Amino acid sequence: MLFLEITLIILVIAMLVSFVRLLIGPTLWDRILMLNLISIKVVLFVVVYAIINQNLLLLDIALSYGIIGFLTMTLLSKFIMTGGREK
Repeated sequence: MLFLEITLIILVIAMLVSFVRLLIGPTLWDRILMLNLISIKVVLFVVVYAIINQNLLLLDIALSYGIIGFLTMTLLSKFIMTGGREK
């Protein structure tokens, strides 16, 4: 149990470091990459929290959030590559 709690703390620290990198990122693509990384870390956080609390409903929420995060990154990347115009 202590190992999982330490994992949660490390994930929070990693999310904060990724957020700082999101703000500093020199290019737009670096910022999108960090946004995707934060999304993945949130999914990991919810999964570890669900294991600690033995709550299966949170695993479904984490799966849904992961799918939404993937679709968001895909659509955002397509929007940027097309220059905001529909071709």
